[in-house]
Amino acid sequence: MAGATVDGDGKFHFAVDRGGTFTDLHCTLPDGSEIVSKLLSVDPSNYEDAPTEGIRRILNEYDPNGKKHPRGEAVDTSLIGSIRMGTTVATNALLEREGERMGLVITKGFKDLLQINNQTRSDIFDLTCKAPKVLYEEVVEVDERVMLAEFFDEGKSQATIDLLETQSLEEDVQQNVSSRYYTSKWPKAGVGKRIRGITGEKVIPLCSPDPDAIRSSLQSLADKGIKSLAIVFLHSYVYPEHEILVGDIAKSMNCFTEISLSHEVMSMVKVVPRGFTVSASAYLTPKITEYLAGFTKGFDAGLMDNVRLDFMKSDGGLTPVNDFGGHQAILSGPAGGVVGYAKTSYRPSLGKDETEITKPLPVIGFDMGGTSTDVSRYDGTLELVFETTTAGVSIQAPQLDIHTVAAGGGSRLFLQNGLFVVGPESAKAHPGPICYRKNGYLAVTDANVVLGRVIPDHFPNIFGPNEDEPLDLAGAREAFQKLKMENAEADGRSVEELAYGFIQVANEAMCRPIRNLTQMRGFDITSHALACFGGAGPQHACAMARALGIKKVYVHRYGGVLSAYGLSMADACVEEQEPAKEVYAVANSGGGFDENIDPSASTREERLEYLAEKARLSLMKQGYSEDSVVIEKYLNMRYQGTDNAIMIKESSSASALPYAEKFVEQYHREFGFELDGRDILIDDFRVRGVVLGKTLQTPAATPQLGSPTPAGKTKAYFENGWEEVSTYNMEDLKPGHTILGPAIIFQSISIIVLEIGCVAAVTSDGDLDIDVAQLHSNDAASVANDGRETEIIEDPVQLSIFAHRFMGIAEQMGRTLARTAISVNIKERLDFSCALFTSDGGLVANAPHIPVHLGAMQSAVRFQVEYWNAEGREGIKEGDVFVSNHPQLAGGSHLPDITVITPIFHEGNIIFFVASRGHHSDIGGVSPGSMPPHSVNLKEEGASIVAFKLVKDGKFQEEGITDILVNQGDVPGTRNLKDNLSDLRAQVAANNSGIRLLHELVHENGLKKVEAYMHFIQHNAEMAVRNMLKKFASAHGTRSHSIDYMDDGTPIELTIEIDPKTGSACFDFEGTGPQILGNLNAPPAVTYSAVIYSLRSLVGQDIPLNQGCLTPIEFKIPSYSLLNPSDDVGVVGGNVLTSQRVVDVVLKAFKACAASGAGAGPTWEGRSGVHTHCTNTRITDPEILERRYPVLLRRFGLRKGSGGNGKYKGGDGVIREIEPLRPLVMSILSERRTLQPYGLNGGEPAMTGKNLLVKKDGTVLNIGAKRSGSLNVGERLVIETPGGGGYGKATD
Repeated sequence: MAGATVDGDGKFHFAVDRGGTFTDLHCTLPDGSEIVSKLLSVDPSNYEDAPTEGIRRILNEYDPNGKKHPRGEAVDTSLIGSIRMGTTVATNALLEREGERMGLVITKGFKDLLQINNQTRSDIFDLTCKAPKVLYEEVVEVDERVMLAEFFDEGKSQATIDLLETQSLEEDVQQNVSSRYYTSKWPKAGVGKRIRGITGEKVIPLCSPDPDAIRSSLQSLADKGIKSLAIVFLHSYVYPEHEILVGDIAKSMNCFTEISLSHEVMSMVKVVPRGFTVSASAYLTPKITEYLAGFTKGFDAGLMDNVRLDFMKSDGGLTPVNDFGGHQAILSGPAGGVVGYAKTSYRPSLGKDETEITKPLPVIGFDMGGTSTDVSRYDGTLELVFETTTAGVSIQAPQLDIHTVAAGGGSRLFLQNGLFVVGPESAKAHPGPICYRKNGYLAVTDANVVLGRVIPDHFPNIFGPNEDEPLDLAGAREAFQKLKMENAEADGRSVEELAYGFIQVANEAMCRPIRNLTQMRGFDITSHALACFGGAGPQHACAMARALGIKKVYVHRYGGVLSAYGLSMADACVEEQEPAKEVYAVANSGGGFDENIDPSASTREERLEYLAEKARLSLMKQGYSEDSVVIEKYLNMRYQGTDNAIMIKESSSASALPYAEKFVEQYHREFGFELDGRDILIDDFRVRGVVLGKTLQTPAATPQLGSPTPAGKTKAYFENGWEEVSTYNMEDLKPGHTILGPAIIFQSISIIVLEIGCVAAVTSDGDLDIDVAQLHSNDAASVANDGRETEIIEDPVQLSIFAHRFMGIAEQMGRTLARTAISVNIKERLDFSCALFTSDGGLVANAPHIPVHLGAMQSAVRFQVEYWNAEGREGIKEGDVFVSNHPQLAGGSHLPDITVITPIFHEGNIIFFVASRGHHSDIGGVSPGSMPPHSVNLKEEGASIVAFKLVKDGKFQEEGITDILVNQGDVPGTRNLKDNLSDLRAQVAANNSGIRLLHELVHENGLKKVEAYMHFIQHNAEMAVRNMLKKFASAHGTRSHSIDYMDDGTPIELTIEIDPKTGSACFDFEGTGPQILGNLNAPPAVTYSAVIYSLRSLVGQDIPLNQGCLTPIEFKIPSYSLLNPSDDVGVVGGNVLTSQRVVDVVLKAFKACAASGAGAGPTWEGRSGVHTHCTNTRITDPEILERRYPVLLRRFGLRKGSGGNGKYKGGDGVIREIEPLRPLVMSILSERRTLQPYGLNGGEPAMTGKNLLVKKDGTVLNIGAKRSGSLNVGERLVIETPGGGGYGKATD
């Protein structure tokens, strides 16, 4: 069967995109002509299923025989040739947690692994630490375990290995410990047969599943009504036999409708995302099956027998309905749109004489729907990612690289804390915006209606209870008028000005992910075109393109239903993938690779061809001819010692190592550098079998017809107010017509707003090619006619837009740092922060990366300004970059956190600063990792930098910084200089990205305006905190006091005095204990960070994070106390431990919640197994941990019952049990091992943590909170973290 549908074959060919708000249809009619249609996705009073109803309507109107297809009867399929569908059914089921009842089957010791996830929280300021529910209801732990042999067998003789292989369970290979303090029963490490797995690695099955025990456990699930199973075992990606065994047992029981095995769903390393992926498959696939049953119910019996029914997968390819799994369906809806704009917008165009061919521009796809907006990029190939997170579930599968922002036509509108806020809440399809006439919510669509940009007379009459009324303009105006009367932010604004303000803020919210998608990956955003689609996109595209500096906008003639149109042209595809552990290229001493060595040659082509044949046969089984199948081969590659793998497509290069050539080129573009001296490894072999869909021809040149006659006139609101604009009907326009904005163009199912100065040309295909006029303001805008500077007045709309821009710049700095850094701490654990500052060092925007960094960098910036401008010093010059880390003298937190600061100059003057702080893996000191548990002075903790010019006159001072890091006297210098230098360069690069973006902002708006709004945004945050403090004082009094203690008994005491009139407050830490002979001392910057984090969390709404949060606060911190120590004492633990206690003390004073981690609050139970408050770094996946380090992770789970009891219970801590495979040095620095985390308001305290050493003979030793020592083979380190306190008195 051919790949694409056949036009004019006497059949109807449908492409249907079922979105959250609307269902769009594209249909090729029996005579070959095309039509499009749109209807509401949810309208229960009129039809059960929107795709079925849409198909019925088209058949009813266009049946060539005149046959009627009434609602309520099964649809006649005799004239239907094919149906292609993209659907949000799986996405919605995931978001709303409405999938099949499902059980998780997992390796013993890891039942809580998916609940723990990577221990981070998505919103660091949410004290409830909300997380979506896990997908499974029940868990079965299977007594099975597979370990990698490499580390254990290293250095052992073959005779020793042979002996280990022949031992059996009867020969005491169980390692049992049972005492009142600790009980465990694990199979001995290293005992068992060595088996070569899929990747070529040797594995040791330590323990195999017991079939009888499995059958009994699964029966108990079935008895509880569980219908679906997800099975995931550690290292099953390389050794799947245990999963296969359990899966076969489950199938033989005939109890389960869906059984998903993780190695079949996605055979890639990382057990957590693989576990989530197989869970998604088991949870969602039955839901898709259920939906299909309902869908097919609306048709006659011929649907499944005679109609080709395909579904769009998340990777942009079609698959038969029977092969469509839940984990492949997450982006099924948006994927059609990506294919649509890729095939219609990325095309060369002909010049006027039909001989000049212009190169295609890379295209940004802008799909604005009702509930959200999706943005993506296309430059000749579909860009895929292989791990994404949706609704708290990490999906490990090929997916289009689509970025989603919660701003769409249905995004609700609010006025909060002096800001215009758009979303993330949505009015949804039902009840929808106010203008839908269903008692809905004020939304973006209402603003467009009020502004005359969406005209009810030109929109389908599908609204109201009987779906036969137009959009409600009067209702929308009334809702804005009500909002205006109720909020001071709207004072002096007309309804139109209010609505236009929200449109501007919505546009900026949607510009933000586009900037991230391009600029953070090294692409020039202005060199792209913007392809807009979705029903609401054309109303916003020109304004957004102007804001982004994009000069070209494409609007397809089917732009309102482009996702459906893309489905009609999509490729069919099959993915086949297997894990690998191969060396592709061996590094040589010259910085390149040895072309005479190809270690993977013997297996690479064989394995790729095996996968290619599987893909080819799968497509032929679907009915495609062998000749139509195109095979694409890929290697998933990375540098040795890194985790950033890149999928590299087979190259036609004549190079001896073509994949390496392409990998190095792409790595340099993505990350900005190459890693000399490191081998290139293969992690996965992948093949994509493709049958190409319809491809459009290059459009023909068009004659120049000039301006067409308008269809009419209307009034619409633009930046200068109401304008009388011409309107045009798309069907009246001919190729060659040009239209000058402002104007409004009506498509059958969309409305295009042409902004002032933009020019739209109609192409030969009937699409619109829009040239966008660029309007820039500058400093002249703030100068009056007589030459005097005019005062810039704070405007809430502009304030909201600048809040987005400032935070967006800080976020992009962070992405640049993560992209260009080398170390695991920064690149993978994301232990860094980036921020913008005013010219005097005041914090403007701090991207919410690591809470303990929040606000702390301001002290560091201001110190450098004072230091270098002091008398006798050289001052600050253009081309300088400063570096510091000294906690007490230079505003640092602890020595591993190095801050890089860059001044920004404009016409010879400093206008701003940018800074980045990153945790370096080692900077010297007495302990590897520079986190010594028992340091007592700063020198023992590594290199300290008070002030140094890392870059001087534009030149990186490698020799000087190397001397500081390496030569530390009688204390060892850094053990990882190469990574230090690379990460420092990455921090400089991150700052440079911030400089570039701030210069662009100044160019767009003028320096005076940017400076003004930096101060306005600080004032906005200040007022939000003052209002919160006033509210607290009104409810609880003007004075509050709290105290808590470190494990050594040192108190942290806080008295807060609030002025109820001004909202000012004094935070007095008098009573806090003296600095200690240890490393839990915390410099003042740490206290400032802890307080700014606490205040931002207490405000409870999304406000700008900057120095304004601390402006109302006066600090009193006693000198030489724990929180204000001398400049030579140890502080490395203060940053990570004392900071947490300061937050606990502040939140206790505000009666907010019980002690971390995580404490319960007035309306919530504490979340278990999560990083709380001042930390939010990612924990390493268990499979990566065991691949990278010589350890066996025996157990990682929740510590049940460790949270405090109460009306609301505190969250439980975790248990990690680690066994070394060779002698190791362990170091641990911890707290809450002596004193319990407090409960609040009658809630009980949580259990303290414990650190245990289990000796080979079973002796259990409590090693205390802080310890460094040896950990020998056969011993185990057991870490039990404390729980969170309970809240409120428990009731019986």
